[in-house]
This record gives sequence, C-alpha cells and structure tokens, in this order.
Amino acid sequence: MMMKKLIAIDLDGTLLSSNIDISKENVKAIQAAQEAGHIVMICSGRAPEDIKNVISKTPLQCPVAGSNGTMVIADDKLLSQISIQKETVQHVATILNEKQYPFKLYTNKGIFVASTWSERMLSFLEKNKDVLNHLTEKEYKLMTEQPKETDTIKIFEDLGDVLKIEDITVQKFFIPTISGKDELIAALNVTEGISITTSGPFNIEIMDTNGHKGNGIRVMAEYFNIPIEDTVAIGDNFNDVPMLEAAGLSVAMGNGDPTIKKMADVVTLTNNEHGVAHAIEKYVLEKN
Repeated sequence: MMMKKLIAIDLDGTLLSSNIDISKENVKAIQAAQEAGHIVMICSGRAPEDIKNVISKTPLQCPVAGSNGTMVIADDKLLSQISIQKETVQHVATILNEKQYPFKLYTNKGIFVASTWSERMLSFLEKNKDVLNHLTEKEYKLMTEQPKETDTIKIFEDLGDVLKIEDITVQKFFIPTISGKDELIAALNVTEGISITTSGPFNIEIMDTNGHKGNGIRVMAEYFNIPIEDTVAIGDNFNDVPMLEAAGLSVAMGNGDPTIKKMADVVTLTNNEHGVAHAIEKYVLEKN
C-alpha cells in the first residue's frame, strides 16, 4: 500500500527557473505525483493571488500556502490565516519610515505598496552604486518603477487609512534591503510578536511570530489527513527553513543557500536543471 505524501514546493529559486518560469519537466513530475495519489502544494513568500497567477500559466492545479505560509488555501477554502497585530504593523511601519525603507504590505485584500516606493528605491540605489553594476536594465526597471494599481496591487499614502479598511488583516511586510540589513534587523528585533526572515540577499520579510512556512505545511497535512512524517519540503532559502524543519524529508535546491543545503536531508539539482522534478522522481516516485 503506497503512503500518500504531501509535497510542499517553494516557488522562486525552486520551482521557478531563473527565467521565472516552470519547466515542462517540473510540470510533468508534479502531474505524475498527483496521478499517483500524492498532494502537491505551493508554499511561497508570494501572495496567494500571485501564486495562482504563476500556476495559471501551466496546466497545474495545486493548493497553496501564500505570504510565507500565513494564508493556507485548499479546495477554495481558507484553512488558516495568521496576521500581524495592527499596533505591531503600525510600529514596524514607523521604524521603516524613519529609516526611509520602501515596503509592501501583504494583506487579505491584496498587496499595498507605499506611494513613496519609487523615490525610496532610487535613493537606496544612489547610496549603493556597487549594486547598480550587478543589475540588468530589466531588473533596475522592475525594482525602481512605481507599481501600477491592479486588482491585487493597491497604492497607499497613509498607513492609517489602510488599517481602517473594514476586515483588513496584514500577513506580511516585504522590504527590499540593499545595505544596512543587519542594522534594520537589529532595530526591528526588539519588536514583540514578529518573526523576521529573508527569501534572498536583498530583502527581509516580517510576519507574526506564528506565521511561517512550517505552519503552511502543517495545516495542509492536517487538512489532507497526512502524517507530518509523510511530508516532503523543497526549498532554497531562509524563509523555507520552518517548512524544511517540519517536513519528514527536507530537500534543498542545488542553487540553494549553503546554510540551507547543510541543514536539509538531501540536495537536488538546481532550479535551472529541473531540481524539483529530479527530487519528486527520486524521493517520491522512487524512479532512480
């Protein structure tokens, strides 16, 4: 009798190649796992709407844990939502504004971006000219352009107005950091009730203490009635740590951070070599 497994997969740097797409090989392996009766979930720092958007470009259908596992959704039901207390949101924003950091708020009503985003990003890059040399034109444009309002992205002037929106809850802060990351983390660390992580060298992400990808995989395992020891987590960066620690088998990407590779049970190929497909075939479908 086959043990039904839950496979939790991160998106950026993991399922997505460096061209930000999902390879045919990865799609095929996920479909094979689903056909064999396993559950495959996406567990990402991205907002649920954003994850659905990425997945919709493929034939895949998967339950998701978005905003670092703080919003867990399966069968069109919200299974779990972990939010930061409003006073804490206000407190964190005050620190970020004092230090002139650009930031985005991930909420249950979309992603809110401060109207000062573009000018703050530009002034950051001005102060960190060495970073500029490493950016492609496309990356520079993406980082510094003021985001446009869409169905999911809203621009705000005053945080107080955002927090007054009826039934709004905030799951995550996303803060690009180019320099002064340690100083910012030190300033935020004294704040109670938050956890700070990162999904890459140039950002930090803030959630409620209980909001992390470990929660995402646990809630989903419970929903599908799968023992936590029958779960597999695949990731590449620090925000994946709680999920890798919670899972029965932790798989680090070949392109993952060295610390992540050291702590994982096994290491697969890189995201540009279809490392997810390789891991699913080897450790779930056991095709060696």
